[in-house]
Amino acid sequence: MNVNYNLYLVTDERTPIGELLSIVEEAVQGGVTIVQLREKNSDGLTFYKKAKHLKALLKSYQVPLIINDRVDIALAVGADGIHVGQDDIPLSALKRIVPKSMIIGVSTQTIEQAQLAEKIGADYIGIGSAFPTKTKQDATVLSMETLKAIKDSVNIPAVAIGGITLDNFHQLKEINFSGIAVVSAIMKAKNPKEAAKKLFQ
Repeated sequence: MNVNYNLYLVTDERTPIGELLSIVEEAVQGGVTIVQLREKNSDGLTFYKKAKHLKALLKSYQVPLIINDRVDIALAVGADGIHVGQDDIPLSALKRIVPKSMIIGVSTQTIEQAQLAEKIGADYIGIGSAFPTKTKQDATVLSMETLKAIKDSVNIPAVAIGGITLDNFHQLKEINFSGIAVVSAIMKAKNPKEAAKKLFQ
């Protein structure tokens, strides 16, 4: 699958399923190119239902669905990929479980983490936090120099994540990321479609 990471939407699990589908559809119409369903605290059934409906919606737009952390959910709904953090199932173990066709992304905060992810076979990395974020309050904010150094240390696509808004995303342009990942900038926007249009590079 040829994946466009340009505008990467990460969902907010506090959003009820009906509203979630509506926001995501508008966002995709506005330019979102890939969607990650992130449910840190939901029970398995809620996560599965959201994933199943989201997969059906995104398939009609030919936009990949990435599942955060939960390999079982990703496999159960036939998601296009999975994204894991440094404290989740190791990438080497993950690659033994999922089909070769599945996109695998890894969150990174250092050059060492990024290079290891590439070496083991990640398809892309997320780098952050780029700015202070309410979504993940314990996230360490990385300087522009560090973001660039991590991005330049690998040859696979790199997506900036963390606190990215309409007011600050321009600051990342010089680093030439493969894309930016946003949560609140679209999920909390009054008009998700317009917000996506403005964020689309």
